[in-house]
Amino acid sequence: MPTKPAGAQWLKEHFKLDRFSLTHSSYIGNNDSIELTSRGNIEQVYGPRYAPRADSPLNHLVFMAKYDDINLDFLKSVFDRIENAEMETAINAESKTKYLRKIGFLYEFLTGKIINLEKPVSANYTELLKPGNYLTGLPGNDQKWKIKNNLLGDQNYCPVVRRTKLLNSLLESDTRVKIDQLKKTYPTEIFQRATNYLYNKETKSSYEIEKEIPSPDRMQTFVSLLMKGGSEANETFLGKDRLTHLQNAIVDPRFAAKDFRDFQNYVGESLPNGHDLIHYICPPPQMVSSLMDGLRHTAIRSLGTFPEARAAILAFGFVFIHPFEDGNGRLHRFLIHDILVHDNLVPSGLIIPVSAHMLNNIKEYDNVLEKYSKPLMQRIKYTKQDIGEITVTNPSEVEGYFKYPDLTDQCIYLIQTIHATLEDDMPGELIFLQRYDEAKKELQRIVDMPDKLINLMLIFLHQNQGKFPKRRREQFSLLTDEEIACMEEAYNKVFTPGQFSG
Repeated sequence: MPTKPAGAQWLKEHFKLDRFSLTHSSYIGNNDSIELTSRGNIEQVYGPRYAPRADSPLNHLVFMAKYDDINLDFLKSVFDRIENAEMETAINAESKTKYLRKIGFLYEFLTGKIINLEKPVSANYTELLKPGNYLTGLPGNDQKWKIKNNLLGDQNYCPVVRRTKLLNSLLESDTRVKIDQLKKTYPTEIFQRATNYLYNKETKSSYEIEKEIPSPDRMQTFVSLLMKGGSEANETFLGKDRLTHLQNAIVDPRFAAKDFRDFQNYVGESLPNGHDLIHYICPPPQMVSSLMDGLRHTAIRSLGTFPEARAAILAFGFVFIHPFEDGNGRLHRFLIHDILVHDNLVPSGLIIPVSAHMLNNIKEYDNVLEKYSKPLMQRIKYTKQDIGEITVTNPSEVEGYFKYPDLTDQCIYLIQTIHATLEDDMPGELIFLQRYDEAKKELQRIVDMPDKLINLMLIFLHQNQGKFPKRRREQFSLLTDEEIACMEEAYNKVFTPGQFSG
């Protein structure tokens, strides 16, 4: 027989939800098969024995609960198209299996409507999400449905992270072991010096991603904030007062915020023809406070899960909500470090400079941001005035997208970035410092110059691929040509020309 849609795919077609993208689509056919599409989604065919006994929304919702990925945004749109009385009648007509109870719980969770049960549920508690399939939050029992609610958030904001094969393999690689190995490989004094340098590099890179050059005082302020990362209590580190204080500290004082934004914001760029290319439209202003309340609740419910994943959930969640006019990207990257230290993955006084890796691999960073923004831009409708102001005209249709994001890709990206930084970037910095010290000693043997001049000479040699630039000769007028030639030779014995050119 030809394949027929089932579960989420049937619901998508039945309710004409064409603009939704499903990570797992199910069909009923003769032979079992599974295929990974070019978009990275799974299409799976099940044999006839799996077919729902009748094509009704409730039967396909149960099939979805059994076999498809959970998508809260999609489910909310499905539930919004089913009358409360219809759902109530259908659920009361069925025996209360664990899947039916999950559907009932999620219906109330996502719509705020109540289903009146004719008889109380008499069953053992069952987990809403399978911990093997999803990252889960601290559970709370729902007595009505006998459900252990282990979602990562609440009705205001609730991200979902699927434990894909790739994510699981990344989580199995112990980041703490990588950090310990680095500390054992290099001398303590080198590691301490590198730490101070990397705080500055992280700050500079985070501003460069935004194409900004901070003033020295703002640079030092950001470094000071990073050094204090992880010190705030979990319950308050996403509080409005703290975030506003941080925003004020890192942006130009003229753009310091007093509160979360009360206007529609968007991310875009100006084109030569005078038009704007809009990459992302932020949540409407009336949603910002509730989304941030939900994000704070997610910080509490997610405590105890993998720190790298929690950093991704909260930091990317923050930047997608975009609660301020300016500084959201820098705060987002600050929060990554803040959470990693708070959750004791990164020791206090150490930093994994992920912003530097993001800057050096900016296309990958842009791609992971676009994986969230592109599907939204296909669904959102808006008007734009001549003065640049935007108004979202279908807020109810995209509300679920902002409230219930799938952040699986963002978790994968951040963990890969952390691992690459630890395995490639930081060893390179540590080796550079070791060789820098070695080269410094060699230059000191040639001429016993003041420390300031030796460092300046090394900078010039480093910037000019091991060759002393003639235009700098006047600054070293006290040296002979032979001494400078010896310094070039000493430098190139330590550093291969072109190495560490970043």
